[in-house]
Amino acid sequence: MEYVKNLWRHFFGRRHKYIIIPFQPDVIDGTRQGVLAVQGIDFCIESNGENHHTSKFNLMTRDVDRCLVVRRGQAFKLDILLNRPYDARRDAVSFIFYVGDVEKRGPSDDTSAAVPLLEKGTEALGSWNAVYEGQMDSHLIVAVTPSADCIVAAWRMDIDTKLNGGSSLSYTHPLPVYVLFNPWCLNDSVYMPGHSHREEYVQEDGGLMFRGVHNRIKPTPWNYAQYEKDILDCALYLVREIGKIKGRARSDPIRTARALSAAVNVQDDNGVLFGNWGTDLSDYSGGTHPLKWVGSLAILQRYYQKKKPVKYAQCWVYAGVLTTICRALGIPCRPVTGYDAAHDSQGSLTIDIIKDENGNTLEEFTRDSVWNYHVWNEVWMERPDLGPEYGGWQAIDSTPQETSEDVYRCGPASLRAVRDAELQRPYDAAYVFAQVNADKVLWKYSGEIQPLKLMARDTSSIGQNISTKAIGKMEREDITNLYKYPERTREERLTMEKALRKSESIFARYYLNDAFNDVIFEFELRDDIKIGQDFSVVLHMKNRSAINQHNVKGVLRVDTVTYTGVTGDGVKREEFDLVLGPEGKERISLQVTFDDYYKKLVDQASFNIACLATIVDRNFDYFAQDDFRVRNPDIKISIEEKPVSKQEITVTVKVENPLPIPLKNGKFYIQGPGLENQLKIELNENVPPGEVATAQFKLTPPWSGKHQISAKFASKEMHDVDGFLSFTVAPPETNGIPPIDGVETRQI
Repeated sequence: MEYVKNLWRHFFGRRHKYIIIPFQPDVIDGTRQGVLAVQGIDFCIESNGENHHTSKFNLMTRDVDRCLVVRRGQAFKLDILLNRPYDARRDAVSFIFYVGDVEKRGPSDDTSAAVPLLEKGTEALGSWNAVYEGQMDSHLIVAVTPSADCIVAAWRMDIDTKLNGGSSLSYTHPLPVYVLFNPWCLNDSVYMPGHSHREEYVQEDGGLMFRGVHNRIKPTPWNYAQYEKDILDCALYLVREIGKIKGRARSDPIRTARALSAAVNVQDDNGVLFGNWGTDLSDYSGGTHPLKWVGSLAILQRYYQKKKPVKYAQCWVYAGVLTTICRALGIPCRPVTGYDAAHDSQGSLTIDIIKDENGNTLEEFTRDSVWNYHVWNEVWMERPDLGPEYGGWQAIDSTPQETSEDVYRCGPASLRAVRDAELQRPYDAAYVFAQVNADKVLWKYSGEIQPLKLMARDTSSIGQNISTKAIGKMEREDITNLYKYPERTREERLTMEKALRKSESIFARYYLNDAFNDVIFEFELRDDIKIGQDFSVVLHMKNRSAINQHNVKGVLRVDTVTYTGVTGDGVKREEFDLVLGPEGKERISLQVTFDDYYKKLVDQASFNIACLATIVDRNFDYFAQDDFRVRNPDIKISIEEKPVSKQEITVTVKVENPLPIPLKNGKFYIQGPGLENQLKIELNENVPPGEVATAQFKLTPPWSGKHQISAKFASKEMHDVDGFLSFTVAPPETNGIPPIDGVETRQI
């Protein structure tokens, strides 16, 4: 404190003895009766919360020890009760702000600020300022403005008062003032134009992420719950203790976002989440299967309470938790999904997959992979380290895939740099570029003494349907154009060639080869197959030559596959050997029944359909594959009463059993407004085929406005079942029913 006191002396001209007094409204030191004494402070929680868009934070609404939460670069009001009226002619008042978790402060570390009370119209000496707004009797009204680039933290506040030529007193407030990033402030580096954008990417506490496969996109609800108990404190703890961000760096959203991309995973530190991509349910013993989480609340509260990693997560769970933390701190953030997302482990900017003669991937030779989907995050900020044109959305990723500067983290990578293949721009632009724009190259391995043979090159399938939630709607928005130019355009190929020229990989320089185009192959997949139903896979072959016939030999196969691209058990296969006459056509059909696939299903009911064929007379090999997913049923959610804030409502959740077998040990997992923890409801009875599982629960919405209930269902026989309900809650005084479109239930 001595350093801070010296700053105060700088403003008031001489040395004094400081007395830190407890909050005792009825007691004034008789020897200093003429000195202003702080009797109490009204932090104007309601008006400050509304002006700073922080009124929903639990810290501002809890019954006891309410704390002020504000945003930097914007004034907040204080109503200070004094022992007598303030007189500017003889009273000097100064506010001392200092970051509460910093023990040693220096003169240039920006962890403290001495702010003298100024009259209106007086020019401030420092980046913080405190301005006299008026008074009534012994109530002094002050507007305090934190610097627009101050440290984001829990700040402590002292108020020092001095009688000109006389004694002085100091009051220390027992509770902190939380100062966050401010996307509403033009001078803040996270400033985001557009009210609807700020509402969606900072204020919204529920939303959607997207999973599934590129041709069957699955919306997944997630409750971010950034306003709830312990969440903001946990976010600050992660920056300070796990991210190891110190001093001035805590004011920088670039440094903060990069640190958080590492702090959310456990790989290099005591981070939030322990990843697990096991294929069997037994692999998740001792923790929660990633498919059972419905939001960030239970994860972050459990982590903050025990300071130990929470089990378990996969990419969308990492992204959901990182969204919560960034929004809590005031950094605009959204989760983003890319389909057929590349994991370029060699930095070659190509995804090289090596197959044997039966179409099996040779894992011992194949280090790269293609995930059915991957979920990461974007944060909005300026990039003064790169230049003004590189500001805006930046990709960050907390799923531990590859290291960056020896730490499992990724980003922030400017989307402008990624799209234009400016891959040397920090941070990790090359990795993000490959994830959404790499070329996929398939090689055939025929033995140790045989060279690898190019089977196919695919320049367009990586990075499809890059998706995020649309602003103000529970719908998908395609943002692929932010990451790359349209596939097969001249701009896209030039960008890829620019990137490849900088690559040092052998594979990146070795895959131009002639193609054989006489015979074409095409899959036919029936869309919208519900789990429990049979399905068929059809391969069409056509000889486009009007002169030559061709002998075609190969295999059509269906395998289960994890969303990370790891092939599981083979479900069914069909070998063929036929002759295609000139302009001839053939059709190979493979019927897959429920009994064929059910016991072989892995985590998210996805399949890989593949064909490896050889044109025997030309010694040409063809390989093609596609992803396919059977659809799980949807949870239907309904509310019986008119939703009114602070009034209890009854919610009903239902899900149908589409399987030809009963569902056993069924459980619903619920997260919604007013539920302090993730709710688990266990069913008492099995659910017969074709019947509906039903459960009810009660909740009390804490405030009016938009809310979201997210639900999951899991049983021994069926997993990854989602549902959500978006609805509008009326304020208590109106007792009004929301408009008919205020309640929105959507099919997953």
